[in-house]
Amino acid sequence: MSFTQPSLKGRALRLLSGREYSRAELERKLKTHEETPGELVRALDELQVKGFISEQRVVESVINRRSAKLGTARIRQELQGKGLDPQAVTDAVASLKATELARAREVWRKKFGAKSDGVVADAAERGKQMRFLAARGFGGDVIRRVVSGAADDARDE
Repeated sequence: MSFTQPSLKGRALRLLSGREYSRAELERKLKTHEETPGELVRALDELQVKGFISEQRVVESVINRRSAKLGTARIRQELQGKGLDPQAVTDAVASLKATELARAREVWRKKFGAKSDGVVADAAERGKQMRFLAARGFGGDVIRRVVSGAADDARDE
């Protein structure tokens, strides 16, 4: 029994059935399967016209999946890595900045809240917590507010 190779459009649809991909990501993934020049561009153009490829859906998908765990800087980096329009990335990042402090507090609470009860005992522990939040892409001002304000937040609850 012989199976024929799926078309570029079929391969793109198979990828898109799993998650949202930007056009640039699909081009990178499918470039090796292109047999004639321009075939990939035509297939992706057709999928984009039909609404299967949507930059806005890619942005919303990344924000929904990653905003609970990552800071604005890491999300911006991920969106830029997908080859999206710089204006769309800027708009998405601007909407995330308003919630960054609350998201950082929640990430900090999940990781350190139960162990430290809001009290950071020594400089080494504070440094560890600050590096953790920085690695997640939160800004320096937000990190300082979360780690230094952890004891205040615990008393308020």
